[in-house]
Amino acid sequence: MTQQRPHRESDPRVRRSAAALVLCSIMLIALALGVVALRIEQVHLAYRLDALRAERTRTDVLIRQLEVELATLRSPGRIEQRARQLGMTAPSVAQVKLAREFVPGQAGIAAARDARVEAQLR
Repeated sequence: MTQQRPHRESDPRVRRSAAALVLCSIMLIALALGVVALRIEQVHLAYRLDALRAERTRTDVLIRQLEVELATLRSPGRIEQRARQLGMTAPSVAQVKLAREFVPGQAGIAAARDARVEAQLR
């Protein structure tokens, strides 16, 4: 005689519970992986921020050095010394001539302006 196995009907509630458990597990794993990915990105951004801060510090130091160098190059004493090295001298009084536009009481822009002001006052 062949032995028969008892046939058991599957309970749909068990199947639904198992599916819900698998779905919740998948969602929990996905959430955990998302948190890990965000943490890794945070670490990468922290390293990048540190690198940018170091670069900014180096740039600030370089700017300060360049400002000092610029101030040194613009100093009147250095300009005068360099002019002497190039053979330049201070102009004599005879070499200095004023433009007529800027000499009051003569022809030019200043005289025309003064004439207009006088005409308006009269």
